Amino acid sequence: MQELHVSLDDAQLSPAAQKLQEPLEAQLSSALQRAAEQLAQDYHGESAAEVSARLLEIARSSLHPDIAAAFRPDPAELDRAARAVIESASPGRE
Repeated sequence: MQELHVSLDDAQLSPAAQKLQEPLEAQLSSALQRAAEQLAQDYHGESAAEVSARLLEIARSSLHPDIAAAFRPDPAELDRAARAVIESASPGRE
């Protein structure tokens, strides 16, 4: 499966969050990647919308509650991640 990466928009971050942008992006990316790997192993034909919701739920569950509450990924990007999970879990795919 492709590596998932979360990018934060500088313009929407507070000055304190801007200073922590790189480690925060790494933490969010890691949580999303772990969620995607877990879902790929447990995929049983769910729709992209269902996978997308589960991705977000699982990723948030591994984050600090304050970070999880503020984690609002772009829906289109989350859908792309869900489709990557589905594609990687489909028979005959690596």
